[in-house]
Amino acid sequence: QVQLVESGGGLVQAGGSLRLSCAASGRAFSSYTMGWFRQAPGKEREFVAAITWSHSTTYYRDSVKGRFTISRDNAKNTVFLQMNSLKPEDTAVYFCAADWNYSGDYWWKGAYDYWGQGTQVTVSS
Repeated sequence: QVQLVESGGGLVQAGGSLRLSCAASGRAFSSYTMGWFRQAPGKEREFVAAITWSHSTTYYRDSVKGRFTISRDNAKNTVFLQMNSLKPEDTAVYFCAADWNYSGDYWWKGAYDYWGQGTQVTVSS
């Protein structure tokens, strides 16, 4: 069992930055592929970024490439999402997720076994 707690969300002006954190409890954090997803009002939850358990390979949705960076600190059981050059369309609730049995489908929300409760990110224009 893994519990995930996100933090770092808030209100920021367009062009600003935020750093989200996701603290995980439980064992074997380093064995989980970790992902960030987001959900805007009235929209489906969508993939944002992922970092694999092995080699820390990273993946991003096209609209955040070059602006967002995902990283992990296995010693602290934490995954981060650094978000720069934020845009109003980045406004959403951001969720952290953990995949125990990673099989390459990092973009699919159904592949993740554990989810945090989310943190609100609001970007004003």
